[in-house]
Amino acid sequence: MDVVAQLQSQYIDFSASLHREGFLDDQFRQLQKLQDESSPDFVIEVVTLFFQDSEKLINQMAVALESPDNVDFKVIDSHVHQLKGSSSSVGAVRVKNVCVKFRACCEDQNRAGCVHCLQEVNNECAVLRSKLHDLFKLERQIVGAGGSIPVID
Repeated sequence: MDVVAQLQSQYIDFSASLHREGFLDDQFRQLQKLQDESSPDFVIEVVTLFFQDSEKLINQMAVALESPDNVDFKVIDSHVHQLKGSSSSVGAVRVKNVCVKFRACCEDQNRAGCVHCLQEVNNECAVLRSKLHDLFKLERQIVGAGGSIPVID
């Protein structure tokens, strides 16, 4: 098996594992289908914006949760709602699922639950960032070796 075929096989397996393990859903595949020769970095750009926005929202939530006496759960819920929407739009299922729990904690005005969910969201974002970094690295290796990125349905 040549290098390109080997890399493509690794890519298909890794991509399938990201879906199987619930990191990504079909929305991510839809994003990948929007990428073409005219916008070869489309997915990377969208994902980069997602992580930049996520980081800002997570920091804003952390600041809002710092004051134990005066937590504005409506503000936190608004940030969580934004994060839930953007994670849905890139197919980040595990991040979205934590946001669902997080919103319930906001509704119950459960500060400890919110703090826990914030840590969970932060962790899920970090894990996803690392996994997508590896996926994009494989894509660059495939293209660098003269191959094309396999389309996965």
